[in-house]
Amino acid sequence: MTSTTAAPAISTSTLQSALTLKPMSPIKTRILLVEDDPNFGTVLKDYLNMNDYEVELANDGEKGWNAFGRSPYDLCVLDVMLPKKDGFTLAGDIRRINQDVPIIFLTAKTLQEDVLEGFKLGADDYITKPFNSEELLFRIQAVLKRGKVKRPDDRKIYSIASYQFNFKSRILSREGVENKLSPKEAELLRLLANNINDITYREDALKSIWGRDDYFTARSMDVFITKLRKYLKDDPSIEIVNIHGNGFRLNVESNE
Repeated sequence: MTSTTAAPAISTSTLQSALTLKPMSPIKTRILLVEDDPNFGTVLKDYLNMNDYEVELANDGEKGWNAFGRSPYDLCVLDVMLPKKDGFTLAGDIRRINQDVPIIFLTAKTLQEDVLEGFKLGADDYITKPFNSEELLFRIQAVLKRGKVKRPDDRKIYSIASYQFNFKSRILSREGVENKLSPKEAELLRLLANNINDITYREDALKSIWGRDDYFTARSMDVFITKLRKYLKDDPSIEIVNIHGNGFRLNVESNE
């Protein structure tokens, strides 16, 4: 004979408490800081954290590139003279996949050709060392303010295998068939499309689209992932894969 144990009763007050969402906290501006001087980098990071920025610090160009690939950032602050991958090379790599994110260079060089090289790569500002933390803070605020005005819609058209996705109009089309996506569906597909064949981290998606990372928003995102899979089901070269414990990956097979 198999014995069974009844599930404990849940009181109404406990259920209501569990269903009560926490107030949404403001989303902080995320900054990627790549600086190889550990003392200087830590000082800058702590100062920006105190001014309500969320800062990821990397101490060489390769680590900076890996950090940029893992998470979305609102601004990059790059030292020019970096080990493994210098700041100009890193900026060029970033610009090849993201034309929007503002970039500020930090450098001890004052040569005109170096300044011009930075701006040719798409730099938004250039600060010569030595400088104080307050100056960097003002430069960051100015660049972000300009960015809100001048970058409303740079990249809006995505090619996802046989599909065309217009983020601005929220239209996903294939062979003359169009689907109008909801705002959150469009935001989520854009995140996935920005990381094709790479991980879109669950926490980053939840915070950037829903503004918080909790059980209820996570379940909501799972529903939207299911909807996107249905929209993309007619092309067998496309698959949205669950990456256990991390997030999702939009896999697109190459025709090459």
